[in-house]
Amino acid sequence: MPEAQLDRFMFRIEVDYPQRAEEIEIARTTTGVALPTLEHVLTGERVLAFQDLVRRVPVAEHIYEFAVDLVRSTRPKSEASPDWLKPLVAWGAGPRAVQYLILGAKARAALSGSYMARLEDVVAVADPVLTHRVITSFAAESENITSQDIVSRLVEELSEQ
Repeated sequence: MPEAQLDRFMFRIEVDYPQRAEEIEIARTTTGVALPTLEHVLTGERVLAFQDLVRRVPVAEHIYEFAVDLVRSTRPKSEASPDWLKPLVAWGAGPRAVQYLILGAKARAALSGSYMARLEDVVAVADPVLTHRVITSFAAESENITSQDIVSRLVEELSEQ
């Protein structure tokens, strides 16, 4: 997909192949006469209620600042980006990444029973939010440096400040 379309996805989650036993079960349950019965896990109303709950999780100002600083540091033409990044990144993350870092942090906080989003929540969602938004250059590819490597280093450096 083009980068502009990838940016519309909140997370990039890599799913590996199933284990051998799981693959046998998939084949067994999907190739027989009776197909498995699907059951609703959530209603649309419950999904909307959870979305509302996530949006109400408070975020301290320094968390917003960290998310913005992290995203701005991915942009090679930004004064906020470190010198080591500039030759490795062709295109950095946009404003939507900040929104998704905050929403992801709020969701993680809610799921863990926390009453507010913390720095560790932003750090935990940084990889799936940012890696598909940081487009590496030929220089990075030639050195086997991935977007994930770049995001990890940025998070580490920013967390130490």
